[in-house]
Amino acid sequence: MVQNVIFDVDGTLVDSVDEHAEAWRRAFLEFGRDVPFAHVRSQIGKGADQLLPVFFTEDELEKFGQELEDYRSTLFQREFMPKLRPFPEVRELFQRLRADGMRVAVASSCKDEELERYLRLCRIEGMTDGETTKDDATKSKPHPDIFSAALERLGRPQPHTVVVVGDTPYDALAAGKLGIMSVGVRCGGFPEDDLRTAGCRAIYQDPAQLLAQYESAPDTWPWTAESLTSKDDESR
Repeated sequence: MVQNVIFDVDGTLVDSVDEHAEAWRRAFLEFGRDVPFAHVRSQIGKGADQLLPVFFTEDELEKFGQELEDYRSTLFQREFMPKLRPFPEVRELFQRLRADGMRVAVASSCKDEELERYLRLCRIEGMTDGETTKDDATKSKPHPDIFSAALERLGRPQPHTVVVVGDTPYDALAAGKLGIMSVGVRCGGFPEDDLRTAGCRAIYQDPAQLLAQYESAPDTWPWTAESLTSKDDESR
């Protein structure tokens, strides 16, 4: 039975994937690399350590990698962070899980100050049993470091009692390396087939559907048949 839930943040709790992609795209332009938006977006979910080598050589990153990362961070916080909104019913989902005795953690590759803003935005400050950021991981997703740190925050529970909820294939791949089950949400915009191929056991639309499914079948959440994407969902 699931007793611990680890949530990714960007694209899972907060509608921010497009904004991150555009911030990276504009940062790349500033450093002489014109990359299509869709290509950048496909890499969101990775931290800078895994994302930047997709677009720049080792020599380039040695010369200006940190400068590029700092430029993107400043740009994102100045122009994109104020536009972000949480997905529906994030707070209600956390409230319900905690009321039923679930231990809940959030795991993100963002900076500490960004995570604090996300928690305030979602109105879930003080509602987690653990929080991890880029400082807690040597390597970002799809490496498992960030989820391993979250497990430490949760008191090292047995993997079969834990589920990771994320919007990208990188979340599922990272969870799988630790023997943890994963659930995908489509609100981040990644294709359902990619989420399933990466290892997601079930697919939901967003946190609101997670909550609705939990309320209808808490004893079998999140593996009930109804959690799988329906034809109605596919037509949205």
